[in-house]
Parts: sequence; C-alpha cells; structure tokens
Amino acid sequence: MTSLKDKTVFITGASRGIGRAIGVAAARQGANVVVAAKTSAPHPRLPGTIHDAAEEMERAGGRALAVECDIRDEAQIAAAVARAVERFGGIDVLVNNASAIFLGGTVDTPMKRWDLMHGVNARGTFATSQACIPHLARAGNPHILNLSPPLSMEPRWFANHLAYTMAKYGMSMCVLGMAEELRDQGIAVNALWPRTVIATAALNLLGGDETARHGRTPEIVADAALEILRRPSRGCTGNFFIDDEVLREAGITDLTRYAVEPGAELMPDLFLG
Repeated sequence: MTSLKDKTVFITGASRGIGRAIGVAAARQGANVVVAAKTSAPHPRLPGTIHDAAEEMERAGGRALAVECDIRDEAQIAAAVARAVERFGGIDVLVNNASAIFLGGTVDTPMKRWDLMHGVNARGTFATSQACIPHLARAGNPHILNLSPPLSMEPRWFANHLAYTMAKYGMSMCVLGMAEELRDQGIAVNALWPRTVIATAALNLLGGDETARHGRTPEIVADAALEILRRPSRGCTGNFFIDDEVLREAGITDLTRYAVEPGAELMPDLFLG
C-alpha cells in the first residue's frame, strides 16, 4: 500500500456527502484535497459549501483548495484543474463523485432533469477525466475512481428510472473504457459503489429519515475509497468495487460502526442484487 501523504486528490461534488467524507479521510492521511463543486454559498435545502468542506479537511490534517466548479462546463473544469496544479504541483488522484439523481419513469422525467443527470454524471465524469489525465500521467501512483455501479443489463434496473440508470451507467462505462485505454500509462480507473443506501442530505430529499435509518454513513465509502486509492495503480484497474467487500478484503469485518441505526435492517442500494 502506498501513502496519500502529500498526494493531490481532486474530488468533484466534495462539498457534502460521500465526496466530502472521502476528502476528509484523505486529509487525515496528509493529502492535498481539491474540493471542486458548485456550492460556494449556503444552499437553501442542502448543507455544506466548498469553503467549509475545505476548512474541515484542513482541520483533519491535510491541505485543501476550494474551487467553485460546475462540471457541466469544460471551461470551469479546465480552470479548476489549472488552479489545482498551480497550487499543489500536479494531480495524483481524481474522484468522480459529483452526481445528479431523479428516480422517475420515462413519461414522468422532465427533459431538464434528463439533461442535468447526463450533463453531470456521464458528461461531467468524461470531461473531468479528460482534463486530469495529462496530469495523472505524470503522477507516481495515479488513480481515477468513479462513484458508480457495476454494469448490468437486467431490465429491472432500467424499467423504473431509465434516465438515471443510463446517466449513472455512463460513469461506469467510462471505467470500462478508460481502464483499458489508460492501462499502458499506469493510470488505474475503477468504480466504487455502496452495498446499502448511504445517509446523505441528498438521500433525505428522496426518502427522508426513514430511509436513512436503514443505511450506512458516508464514512464506509470513504474508507473503502482510501483502500483502493492506496493500491499500486498498475495492479488495480478496471474493477467495479463494492464498499463492504473492499473493507473485508482489508481485514475490516466489523461494519457496525457505519450503521446509521445499529440493528436496523439494511436497505440495499440500487443496481445490486
């Protein structure tokens, strides 16, 4: 296992939720964290800004750079990447975490929501990877990690929320293609997905506290992410990891500390059997 100390980790959507948890966990190891997200001022319904996330990461022991960035705009991505490289000298890790969700059927999905999900999930992941790859190619142990599910052609994952599935699978297809494309450059490209629902502010908007109590905290995904990102990149690419499997492989078998409500039945996340 390599260390993330003094490595630069560029995380999209890191102002809250899983992205923020990954940033804090990396900062605890002494990483430089680039908090690339849209929320520079408090959101009316969602907690967290890029600035308070960066402050938390610095309190955790790392260095942080807050960059306002809408990953639907390649000019903003280029500017964020340039600022990261200017501040920290390069980029070692890209975490494509930013995501948009709308769980509606075909008739009920406004095209505005379609455009948002595909613009953030699939296009944003592709564009941010494209901008970071030249810098990752110069890193000692470069990784791209997408927060996206294993690919499956089971109709049940398409039937009830086709637009979201297509957008999320777009992120996973980036893993499938880029892992092979970048293999010779030694850039690892992997996906990570949670076994259960994760208690985030976004989940509360979808299902409320009742759903969250049957989930786990973002820290389980963050700890699994760090296990992956510390692996030698040339020997770890093209995988679709599940968070609890990664931790068990690392010898962490007691996962009760991640439960929102210990003893409550856990609710499986989408896209898993």
